[in-house]
Amino acid sequence: MVEIKNHQLSFPKLLTLGFLIVILVGTGLLMLPLATRGARAPFITALFTSTSATCVTGLSLVDTASFWSPFGQAVIAVLMEVGGLGFMTFAVMASMLIRRRMKMSTRLLAQEALNLDHLSQLKVVGLIIRLSVLIQVVGALLLWCDLGPRYGLLKGLWYSVFHAIAAFCNAGFDLFGNSLANFRQDPYLLTVVALLIIAGSFGFLVWDDLLTFRRHRQMSLHTQLALRTGAVIMVGSVIVYLITERNLHQFAGQMDGFNRFVNTVFMAITPRTAGLTTFSYTQLSAAGLAFTVLLMFIGGTPGSTAGGIKTTTVGLLALQTLATLRGRRDTTLAHRRFAQENVFRALTLVFISLVILSGAILLLAETQPLPSHDALSLVTFEAVSAFGTTGISVGMASQFNFLGKMILIALMFIGRVGIYTVMFSIFNAQPHRQTYRYPEERVLIG
Repeated sequence: MVEIKNHQLSFPKLLTLGFLIVILVGTGLLMLPLATRGARAPFITALFTSTSATCVTGLSLVDTASFWSPFGQAVIAVLMEVGGLGFMTFAVMASMLIRRRMKMSTRLLAQEALNLDHLSQLKVVGLIIRLSVLIQVVGALLLWCDLGPRYGLLKGLWYSVFHAIAAFCNAGFDLFGNSLANFRQDPYLLTVVALLIIAGSFGFLVWDDLLTFRRHRQMSLHTQLALRTGAVIMVGSVIVYLITERNLHQFAGQMDGFNRFVNTVFMAITPRTAGLTTFSYTQLSAAGLAFTVLLMFIGGTPGSTAGGIKTTTVGLLALQTLATLRGRRDTTLAHRRFAQENVFRALTLVFISLVILSGAILLLAETQPLPSHDALSLVTFEAVSAFGTTGISVGMASQFNFLGKMILIALMFIGRVGIYTVMFSIFNAQPHRQTYRYPEERVLIG
């Protein structure tokens, strides 16, 4: 708990308020006349864009390139950076730069914000900063090798920096007007963007383990679960899309087999909260759309720039299911046993996520002007995209009324800040141990 002017605020509440303040400041900046190329941005457009950028989603009501001025685009880029790395990362960085020892309350807040188990892991903040800068600078230079000759020195450099930030932070904003559709036959650029997306969705604790592996000769259980689950999902996604879309046969007249395969691999990566696409997802089959919704719901690794319920949640529940079906008492991986608290939190997270999404989809279906064809699937896709902070759109967001846009804003906010953080903020929950337990009794399941 932190006391501010005789008001005690829990760490989840402070984190929630912190993100809200960043969003509101971004909204104010985007409403300035110099932020747009024409008339001043309406409040809902500025709020939606600020939330989407801070929550590293990428959903937008307007075309980023034509509507926002260079100043507005720069504000969006800064919001993506702050949202991707977390505002507490910058607070810790400031303390490190001025060599001032952080208060214990600030350290605990940073621990909560960065999803760390204990305070000793705060050393990862230095890694977050150095690695993020390095990856984005290298990514921007690699992109500039392609975009510089296309758009000239300054414009090509700005495009490279902006899209390096968008890709690494898994944000999904673009300055081309149609995401990466102009580059579907440019395997070099798609490869660079894909690597930036993967680097951002890895999770900084995973990076820490990987970079220190030669010295310690071991990886944490979290890293092993994240890497194995991520690899299974990645390979499985490519296979599923190759089957459902038949190697993007709908583009056979526009691309050769190799480029279609590259786009299929890229398509398997980007629903994991990145949002940059090479074609409209309305061109996918029904099975492809359904699988994309599943990938958006899963998201990336905890402690990364990605959203969703996270790969470790899915991996842990899959292992728990296998253990239960085999009649085993413990859930294990790599000769380690998962704590039961992890399993309970994973189950709670999935249940609350499904309840929130179901409620949001019901509200959208009841209150929004919807097309007569595939209305439910389109609304579901848009809602999961917002909740998973993915940013892939089927064109519905801009057609929603004020209430619909506010629902998407709420979903983006919850998806980025985190289910537990938002729920603990609302219910003012505090961890405590009960001094008593009720008698145990079994019920029928299944």
